[in-house]
This record gives sequence, C-alpha cells and structure tokens, in this order.
Amino acid sequence: MSSCRTDSSSVGWIIPTNSSSQPEHETAGTEAGDRSPRKARLVVLLALAGLAYALDLGSKFLVVSRLENQRSIDVIGGVLTLQVMRNPGAAFSMGQAFTVVFTAIALAVVVVVVRVSRKLHSLPWAVALGLLLGGALGNLTDRTFRAPGVFRGHVVDFISVEHFAVFNLADSAIVCGGVLMVFLSFLGISLDGAAPRERRGSGVVVGG
Repeated sequence: MSSCRTDSSSVGWIIPTNSSSQPEHETAGTEAGDRSPRKARLVVLLALAGLAYALDLGSKFLVVSRLENQRSIDVIGGVLTLQVMRNPGAAFSMGQAFTVVFTAIALAVVVVVVRVSRKLHSLPWAVALGLLLGGALGNLTDRTFRAPGVFRGHVVDFISVEHFAVFNLADSAIVCGGVLMVFLSFLGISLDGAAPRERRGSGVVVGG
C-alpha cells in the first residue's frame, strides 16, 4: 500500500498585502485616522485665507478713507510709497482692458481651491492654497462691490515700489501662494503630502 506525502519545500505560500485582508474595524480606524490630518490642514487653509482676506480688506478700507485724493506718503525714501490707485486690471495693474475676464478667473480660482481642498493632507499645500484663496477673495470683493459696477469694479492698489508696480496685500498673497505651489510641484509633493512612489504588487510569494 503506497503512502502519499507532500513535499513542503515545493509548496509556495502567497501572503496578501493589500488592504482588503485587514479586518473591517482596522480599515475603519485607518480611514478615521486619515480624516483627522485632512481636517487639521483644512483648518489651516481656512484660517490663513481668512487672515489674508481680513488684512486686505482692512488695509484697503484704511487707505481709501485716509489717503485717497491725497499726496503719496514716503515709507522708504521714495523707493516704497503709499498712494491709492484704482486698478481695472489684474495683479500689478496688468491687463486693464479685461476687467470682467479677470473677475471670472478669480471666481474660477475660488471654486478650484474649494474642490481640491477635499484631498488636502499637506501642510505646505494648505498654506499655499490659503494664501491663494484669501488673495483671490480680496480682489474679487473689490470687483464685485466697487465702482463702476458689479463684476467690473476697480481694485484698490496702494503699495508703490519704484520702477516696479502698484499693488495691494491681496496681490502679494496670490503671488506668494503661487510661488509656493510651483516650488512644491517641483519637489514632487502632492496634495496628500506624499512624494512620488513606485507601485508595488498586491502580494508576496514565499517559498518555491
């Protein structure tokens, strides 16, 4: 009578590494842990956007009430002065013939920032998007509520740098946010805070 034996050295065992093998309660715990950092980053984004927006509106209200139709004020020996100008164009007085177009672009920026914030886990990206959102809202408020009319309003600029341009705090926030976004993209840091990774298989084979 012959006996049957199985040679254990010829058997391969496949150990799954995908998340579907984890117990349901562990998966739920991981998802809950992932949501907490995203909420924290979202708070940073909104707080920074609110701060940039408040500083922009406050500074514009102050300079319009105190400096409009007045002589410019030297801050740094003629290199940096404060003088109120009404700008129908984009940041740094560019594209003055396309006021309505730039209003639409500002609206689009706000919508895009709100949409991408759903995937936000990176603190640097939260800072960049917060600056961009606050600056866009600041200038959009001018275009909506200032003369000569809704969506055609002229933006209040008051910071004048010699041989450069006249701009406001919203313009500065937009530029700083944009530069930071380019830098993060160059480093390969995504909205979820991860650097590029190589794809891995769904299982590891042990034995032969």
